[in-house]
Amino acid sequence: MISDSLRTQVRQRSKGFCEYCLCPASLTSAPFHCEHIHPVSAGGETTLENLAWSCPACNHEKHTKTNAIDPQTKRRVSLFHPRRQRWMQHFQWSEDSIHIIGRTLIGRATVAALKMNRPEIVKLRRFLKLAGEHPPEVG
Repeated sequence: MISDSLRTQVRQRSKGFCEYCLCPASLTSAPFHCEHIHPVSAGGETTLENLAWSCPACNHEKHTKTNAIDPQTKRRVSLFHPRRQRWMQHFQWSEDSIHIIGRTLIGRATVAALKMNRPEIVKLRRFLKLAGEHPPEVG
């Protein structure tokens, strides 16, 4: 069980964006989730260090996964870890800022496993870009 206080800390730390696909929570109708980066079923703990703010789609696709296949090299690698890795190290925006491109094995595997360019989010990014609200700033 994740306490309200811990959930608030995770949400505030994320600045309101999914820590995987950078979908803005403020512009979606479905509630975001406090996601266990390392699943409880695999020994992960409910701590601030092990929680990420996740949109429902990324949370659903990730589920209990901690690794996936890099589509380019076919190697099994760890998924992106939002607490230990920087988003810009593993991902970049496409030239038109609509698609997320994996820069590394971890990035490519995470983009594929979490379906980070699913049609719904790509459509939302296009609208947000037209409104001057995309891409979000990331560190």
